[in-house]
Amino acid sequence: MTSHPAQRNTEVRRIPVRTAHGTFEVWTRRSGASNGIKLLLLHGGPGCTHEYFEVFDRYLPDAGIEVYFYDQLGSLHSSQPDHPDLWEINRFVEEVEQVRLALGLEASNFFLLGHSWGGILAMEYALQHQQQLKGLVISNMVWSVPEYNRYAEQHFINALPAEVLAELQAIEAAEDYDNPRYMELLIPYHYEHHVLRRPYGQWPDSVLRAFDHINPKVYIPMQGPSELGARGKLAQWDRRADLAQIQVPTLTIGAAHDTMDPQVMAAMAEALPKGRHLHCPEGSHMAMVDDQAVYMRGLIDFLHQVDRGTLAAPTAR
Repeated sequence: MTSHPAQRNTEVRRIPVRTAHGTFEVWTRRSGASNGIKLLLLHGGPGCTHEYFEVFDRYLPDAGIEVYFYDQLGSLHSSQPDHPDLWEINRFVEEVEQVRLALGLEASNFFLLGHSWGGILAMEYALQHQQQLKGLVISNMVWSVPEYNRYAEQHFINALPAEVLAELQAIEAAEDYDNPRYMELLIPYHYEHHVLRRPYGQWPDSVLRAFDHINPKVYIPMQGPSELGARGKLAQWDRRADLAQIQVPTLTIGAAHDTMDPQVMAAMAEALPKGRHLHCPEGSHMAMVDDQAVYMRGLIDFLHQVDRGTLAAPTAR
């Protein structure tokens, strides 16, 4: 039997990452091979895993794109040190830079895609190291967490049935987040509408594994324990005023049913000097799964246009 190209051209590496608490290791996997387009993926969470990105294996290597899956420090396949002060944005930015150097990614070929929390990390990396980037993709993330919280409250928290919202708020007030009733309510009333628009029983195994493997020791300090908005260290993160400093070609990806405001993700592209926007009309927060064809076609087209130098100039703004 002939193996799939993504299976033939693969390599797993554990990369040392230096921190104030010593040197740890992070897990990476290369899939495919390309001289021109090398894409590093930053997963969400924080503290989630690369696993829900496995769908990229079906599309990117065959399109001539070399993709790097990567579990950030604290995530499943990487070291999980018990040092709470490691869970800071700037420390993660430095980690990404160490990973880039170890993988030999350069400004001539290095593309970075961040999804959700990974989108925050990608923006922060670009603001500090954009000279190392050829292109940037910000997927399903807005430029301000306070703005995300406002959208969440206005568009789906207050839209919940009153009795469901009251029960969720009572669980949160009691900080009883391990109560099975919490997820019993969130899955049908929130997750299946705004996180991944399929019945939960039809969610791909890769997504279920990623959710099962979230490390709460990373997730809770940064995101907070609530699934109805960010309450942790990221609660005041806001880069709206700084996005115009990113000069590299950048694609923002939004979805009609996302937990994030799709209009804001389109506006981000307008604010970026070399911004483009991809809208996924059938997608939610996991648009790479539930609006897969639109997402992958738009992503691949953007990467190839930047690589060839054929990305059209932005329209007048």
